[in-house]
Amino acid sequence: MEPVPTLDVFILTFNAAKRQINIPVFARHIYNAFGQNASTLPELVVISLQEMAPLAQAFIGSYILNPYFQRYESAINLAAAKFAAEEERQHRPKGRPYKLVTTRNVGMTGIMLFARESAAVHNLQVAEVGFGAGDMANKGAAGLRMLYRKENADGTLSTSTELTFVSAHLAAMEWNLDKRNKNWESIVSGLVFEDPKKFTERSSMQTSTLPANEDSEAEVALLEQDSNEKALHEISIYKPSSHLFVCGDLNYRLSKISPASDSTFPDVDPESPNHFARFLARDQLTAEKNAGRTLHGLSEASINFPPTYKLVLSPKAKPQAQLGRIGDDESEENDMDDVEWSWALHRWPGWCDRVLFLDIPWWARESAGGTKMRVTAYDAIPAVRSSDHRAVFLRLEVPMLEPDSLLPTESAYERELSADWHEPVDPRIQLPFPIDFQSWEHRSHVKKWESTIGWSMLISQSKQGIMVLVTVFLIGLGTWWYRSR
Repeated sequence: MEPVPTLDVFILTFNAAKRQINIPVFARHIYNAFGQNASTLPELVVISLQEMAPLAQAFIGSYILNPYFQRYESAINLAAAKFAAEEERQHRPKGRPYKLVTTRNVGMTGIMLFARESAAVHNLQVAEVGFGAGDMANKGAAGLRMLYRKENADGTLSTSTELTFVSAHLAAMEWNLDKRNKNWESIVSGLVFEDPKKFTERSSMQTSTLPANEDSEAEVALLEQDSNEKALHEISIYKPSSHLFVCGDLNYRLSKISPASDSTFPDVDPESPNHFARFLARDQLTAEKNAGRTLHGLSEASINFPPTYKLVLSPKAKPQAQLGRIGDDESEENDMDDVEWSWALHRWPGWCDRVLFLDIPWWARESAGGTKMRVTAYDAIPAVRSSDHRAVFLRLEVPMLEPDSLLPTESAYERELSADWHEPVDPRIQLPFPIDFQSWEHRSHVKKWESTIGWSMLISQSKQGIMVLVTVFLIGLGTWWYRSR
């Protein structure tokens, strides 16, 4: 059997702490990440962002968020251009190595998709869900789904595969463990790529045309129910024919209570008895996932980096030559120092920033020579001055399996749903939570409030905005008084 071709995918998640990134610094770290265990640029790059902008701008969205997205686009292409130049041993190539295919945000949570060959991306779909205060998107998740096609040298189709990416920001604080699990339930039930309500309407229409014979009616009803369940499964994040990747600030910590004044914190020294590897046994995400309460069916590469939150950054040292000079040390080009950091003592450090994936199911591996996802790097980039999180990246080779080859077989359904099956049921066969039929309608309603709140916040935060608001009010008051005379 010939080896299955693969797709080189790079996924990075970063909580930006509502601030814009320093482009040269971020590009330097991305460049180093591209080179970790690899000599070529990835074919696809996905950037997952949390707290990507202040709440007002995030709720308004659209063009107001463009300056934030654009800085990541610049950093990615700056890093890629340098990498490509060294790879080809020539001057930096003209143009941008990556095409920004799309961006999407739900409140402060964003996702960006870059491709070396943008023409290979087809059938792009988007989805979103909010689960913050009042179901608004101060916390939430954004999703992308696409078909990626590779062609032969003569332009004929070689192979294609389907991919789903979810960028999420779950509830914060140590004690909110149950709420984080509930947020995950909201993602499974509400982050859907088509309006689920149309399936209930279709079911109602079909029921009204059922035959009069009771036996036939019951049989057809069961068939329609099974058909609808499969259709709903296909619009969920666990679409059986698609690869799935979930990333973000998932906010799982080491404890449900805050640390005491004498608590022992993880150490980065490998010789220390308190080395951070010893604290992995207390990781909430691993425990909750193993208990079947969150991130159902997803896999994660080995964690060999310290907790990524919450960092306290050491003040930047000013070079002697710049002392007394105003502004020089604030420029982006000069801000290339390596940041020293320590743990914030009022929070347990946590592996909050994670990237997980759904591995190839057993029924597809059997027919594809045992192929699996192959992780080539899973690490955290160095700390940057704009955030109290470290970004985390995963690079892996994704088998280019045709969507139909990932579908569960009849024997797979029978085996996993039988009484003799003692493992958790694969979520591609049975969803861990039912689909919320009101999800699209509810999200559309809440989104209108977010826009109104965003503009109100933005206006109230600026002197010019307040002046405009007062002027409009006075003009309106004057017009009313003039007409009422």
